[in-house]
Amino acid sequence: MEPVSIPAKFALFTEHWRPKVVASLNGQEVKLIKVLGIFPWHHHETEDEMFLVWRGTFRVEFRDRVVILGPGELIVVPAGVEHRTAADEEAEVLCFEPGGVRNTGNVSDDVFTAPFSAL
Repeated sequence: MEPVSIPAKFALFTEHWRPKVVASLNGQEVKLIKVLGIFPWHHHETEDEMFLVWRGTFRVEFRDRVVILGPGELIVVPAGVEHRTAADEEAEVLCFEPGGVRNTGNVSDDVFTAPFSAL
């Protein structure tokens, strides 16, 4: 039951697309992610994902539309919905999802599939 400083936690890492768990509650994890470039198309069979932009501009692309988010904005991607995420310049994003969810969902990718890690 200690406070978590989001800026201090983001300052601890530089790699992109490697979620870092900073809190857990009720089976959910709060993950910090630095993003830059384009992530692969994927979906999560049974898990919803919520992305909250902390810093920068973040895109969530669907096959039929693109949603652009700025600081303080969030989106929930429902389970089973194919999507990819992107940022033209580095952005910082919080992700809320059930514990143990692989970041690339149904896709295994040598570059983007991240190991599970915590700060």
